[in-house]
Amino acid sequence: MPFQRPLIAMLIALLVAACSGEQGKPPPTAGPGVAAAAAAQAVAFPPPSSADFCLAAQRFMANTAVEATNTVFTDMPSYRHSKPSPNPLLIYQVVTYAGKLPIMVSCKIKTAAHLRAVYGPGAAGAQLFCPAVTRALLATTVAALRQNNEPEAADRAAAFVIDEDEPYVTGRDYLADFPLSFRGPDGAIHISSHGLFQNYDSWITAILPRQVQGQSYCHLATVEYLTALARGEMEPGTVVTTADDAPVVPVGG
Repeated sequence: MPFQRPLIAMLIALLVAACSGEQGKPPPTAGPGVAAAAAAQAVAFPPPSSADFCLAAQRFMANTAVEATNTVFTDMPSYRHSKPSPNPLLIYQVVTYAGKLPIMVSCKIKTAAHLRAVYGPGAAGAQLFCPAVTRALLATTVAALRQNNEPEAADRAAAFVIDEDEPYVTGRDYLADFPLSFRGPDGAIHISSHGLFQNYDSWITAILPRQVQGQSYCHLATVEYLTALARGEMEPGTVVTTADDAPVVPVGG
């Protein structure tokens, strides 16, 4: 019955939240760890506006070579309503701007476990999470500033704190407004990496709607934004949104 749908949706959300230890929290052995820290030194992500950006995020986070098709949206409602699928592997991207500067890329991709379930055990490796991507982007930022003979800005960027944000379990939380950066009580600039993660290996997957199974979402600060923070061209505290009027095209673009 139509009137039962909101109740069913609420019960599913409550069940998912109650199982957050399995559902959203990265498994203890699957976190970024030393291997991801080393990988961050070697991974170069494409420009934010490129459709290759979230393709690179998919490969990096799921340690996979499965080919994906990425759609880049120029309106936020389309991104909000999109759902990645595993076969064919379809993923989604949107870019948030401050004027002409791309400050955040949002990716909706698939988890390593879901890809293994669909394509076989060798299709994907260890699962990485949103902060691992942010560390890779920050490493790129620091290296570029040093190469550009900007040692003071490079040192400031190197001191940024990448928060180990635990991924959410509901789309509502993932889509909520949040500060992309902020100055913490320690005086350091902190960088947020909000995301969503559904542990496909969890027992709860069997009772979830197919369209929410094995999803991995991220909001990621761009190299351009990290560079602007390091140079003092922008102040920490930028609040980003996924509202209908979110700036997802550059001013004048």
